[in-house]
Amino acid sequence: GRVVPVATLLAGLTILASGLIGGYHAGVEYGWWEGMTACTAAPPSGGDLLDQIMNAPLQRCDVPAWTLAGVSLAGFNFLLSTGAALLIFVLTSRQGRMP
Repeated sequence: GRVVPVATLLAGLTILASGLIGGYHAGVEYGWWEGMTACTAAPPSGGDLLDQIMNAPLQRCDVPAWTLAGVSLAGFNFLLSTGAALLIFVLTSRQGRMP
C-alpha cells in the first residue's frame, strides 16, 4: 500500500485546529460560553499614544462583525475548516486501500 505523506496529515491537523478555534469563537459570538475578557490589537504608532488609544474604534469579540444566513465568519471557519480536515482524513485513510 501507499504511505500517506506526513505533510498531508499535518495539513489536516492544522486545518482542523483552525476550525476548532473558529468553533470556539463562534460559540462566544452566539453566547454559548464566555470568551476572553478583552480583545487585543496592535499598538498604535507615532503621535500622542494615549490619545490614539482612547479614540481607537472598538470591536467586541462577542459580536459578529458580519453574518450570512445567521452564520458568522467564525461559524463559517468552523464549518468549512472542520469539513475540509475530515475530508482530508477520510481520503488519506482510503489512499492506502486503493489499487
